[in-house]
Amino acid sequence: MKYLIFFATLLFVPFLLTAQDDAEKQGYGFEVVKELPHTSVKNQGNSGTCWSYATTSYLESEILRLGKDTVDLSEMFYVYYAYIKKAEKYIMRHGLANFSQGGQAHDVMNIIRNRGMVPESAYAGKEYKGKYQSHDEVVTLMTAMLESLADLETKMELWPMALQSILDVYFGKTPAIFDWNGKAITPKSFQEEMGINPDDYVEFTSFTYYPYYQKVNLDIPDNWSDDLYYNVTLDELIEIIDYAIENGHTVCWDGDVSEEGFDHRSMIAVMPTKEAMKDDLFKYEISPEKEVSVESREAGFMSQKSTDDHLMHLVGTSKDAKGNKYYIIKNSWDESTNDFGGKLHMSLPYVKAKTIAYMVHKDAVPKHIKKKIGLK
Repeated sequence: MKYLIFFATLLFVPFLLTAQDDAEKQGYGFEVVKELPHTSVKNQGNSGTCWSYATTSYLESEILRLGKDTVDLSEMFYVYYAYIKKAEKYIMRHGLANFSQGGQAHDVMNIIRNRGMVPESAYAGKEYKGKYQSHDEVVTLMTAMLESLADLETKMELWPMALQSILDVYFGKTPAIFDWNGKAITPKSFQEEMGINPDDYVEFTSFTYYPYYQKVNLDIPDNWSDDLYYNVTLDELIEIIDYAIENGHTVCWDGDVSEEGFDHRSMIAVMPTKEAMKDDLFKYEISPEKEVSVESREAGFMSQKSTDDHLMHLVGTSKDAKGNKYYIIKNSWDESTNDFGGKLHMSLPYVKAKTIAYMVHKDAVPKHIKKKIGLK
């Protein structure tokens, strides 16, 4: 998750970022075409939990779409229980599983299905001085514990309680019941009141080495739970996004943000040509972008130039001064980190090249694609 690189950039090259920011605003001349309702940009801090922040933001928009009032959901509620499930899988696989801060959108849905959901007011998950935003220490402790346990031939049944005690110290105990609008309510009851049904949401990806129109186990480290994604063509991957936005649905996006053309501070993500990269990418004119094909996209993934290193929330579309299409992306690096309230404009070529997967409501999928994949 690209949080350390981002904050290092903010600290060490502010003069460059300011110059790029000014150039971008004058050269690209972005115009919002459609921006769907969403909540304010939050800050994941120095934690690798973008998956929870992005999916939580997405769910907050879903709640608005369903006609409910604005709500601030707890991101750390899902993180707490995800660590427990990751630990269980790590031990069951004798240490041969991924135990890290990363995750996917379905992790949130799986926890909601079993545990429900809570507002931020009921569980902030920041037990340490009320502002705990780095998970390095707690993950180091849990990893050391799990590695030691994995080496034991026989394990006592108490280790899950010990792990949960670590989480309780760093995050605080999760509530079994809490106050909501003057009444006592459980996480499952709150979920029902918000109208969120995890079974209404599906994930998509696009790679040729998987069979099209089938559910596939996407082979990426953060898919530690071995959840399944519908595999569609690249054109259909983009078509679903466009259909979703046109019909009032946002998208929970997962992809790569390591490209030189990704600049959060300048509010832009593009796929510049080699010629454009020789010059100042963010000069006072719109830079030409690469042609993205199925083959080039696949080559990027197979070479690990494209990885699932960041999840964000796609909330609309925009265009530049030449009419080129972009998608409005809500990040989780705080709303004060750029002049677009913590959001950015991601070009169509970038989305084609760097999307690893995404989650949408099943009603956001065109009927002819639903038919191909057998989705009802």
